[in-house]
Amino acid sequence: MQPVTIYSSQLCGYCHAAKRLLNSKGVSFDEIDVVMSPDKRQEMMQRANGRHTVPQIFIGDTHVGGYDDLAALERGGKLDLLLAD
Repeated sequence: MQPVTIYSSQLCGYCHAAKRLLNSKGVSFDEIDVVMSPDKRQEMMQRANGRHTVPQIFIGDTHVGGYDDLAALERGGKLDLLLAD
């Protein structure tokens, strides 16, 4: 399974929704809180092509985007394929 990284903040409802979706699938992930580690926000923005909102989700080296993007992959049956690569 590909490693999953989520850049998030504790007060973000979309971040919690993304983590719930991944947890429901039994997917483990590394979470980076950009509020607690502000230097990681710059890292996130570089990896996410300038996107500055959270969550920003990465599966392996693939930038998925935010929660809506993750949920769309799940609805389209593509999330499991991306996780398996």
